[in-house]
Amino acid sequence: MKPGPHPLRGYFYIGTAALLWGISATLGRAAFTGHLLPGGASLGDIDPLILSQSRATLSLAVLLPVLLMRRGAAALRVPGRDLLRFFLLGILGVAASNYLYYLAIQRTNVATAIILQYTAPVWVLLYTAVRGAQRPSLRRSAAVGLAVVGCALAVGLVGSGGFRMDAIGVTAALLAAFSFAFYNVGGHKVLARYDRWKVLLWVLVATATFWMFVNPPWKIVAAHYGSQQWAFMLVFSLVSVLGPFSCYFAGLQHLEPTRAIVASCLEPVFSIVITALVLGELVRPMQTVGIVLVLVAIVLIQLPERLTQGEDLVVEPIE
Repeated sequence: MKPGPHPLRGYFYIGTAALLWGISATLGRAAFTGHLLPGGASLGDIDPLILSQSRATLSLAVLLPVLLMRRGAAALRVPGRDLLRFFLLGILGVAASNYLYYLAIQRTNVATAIILQYTAPVWVLLYTAVRGAQRPSLRRSAAVGLAVVGCALAVGLVGSGGFRMDAIGVTAALLAAFSFAFYNVGGHKVLARYDRWKVLLWVLVATATFWMFVNPPWKIVAAHYGSQQWAFMLVFSLVSVLGPFSCYFAGLQHLEPTRAIVASCLEPVFSIVITALVLGELVRPMQTVGIVLVLVAIVLIQLPERLTQGEDLVVEPIE
């Protein structure tokens, strides 16, 4: 008999993913500000679009041969109908979320992009309520609201210029939120049938394929990146995609989408704390309040789990 869902294990996996995403955000910031290499040496410019693309492509280049050696090609095959689901999850979920988030930052600012993307818990809650998959209780709704407000404060929305209104940028950020919500709900469903490594593999195939059309390989070659830059992109891909997504998908096997996506709000919290510790950036009082609100939201949304057992959306983990 397979073991049942274990919420604490799910939160551990989601928290680990958020921590890795926080580390990757600090790495990216350090690289672009010239603080990455010792002695004040600069890494050299890396196009953010190419950095985004390399995250998925290099992760796939690492994961595919490992899985082929351990499982063989036959064990990685999936039926055509499910392959389409994986491609939708990879393109409309992971790739679109990443690309639209990048576009939102480019057209607005980081605070606007993050807070609009992290309205995703609201959309997941509404979706599951409309589908009748779970009851939108007062406690669950309050947890989602606290998570969104906490993220807004944590990223410095208050007292830092606030929103920068640009129609394209705001639309992109909202679409990124929908994509984020989509791969939480869709990923949870496919993980009920497949182990996370097969799901991750095909999601990365879909994402890498998408990026090839957005930014063809010859444009990357034309950038003439050096060995240090490629080494950084490899490490960045492992820390920002392969590691966290394997943990996040593992977490989705133990948590239903609303709890998982609220827990993912730890990402901006970790980013702020790590940046403060590593780069010496000051954490303002309102950011501290935001961090506390996110932590309260995660504790609050866990409480119904102790009161209501056997929710329809929780699936058994596949190990």
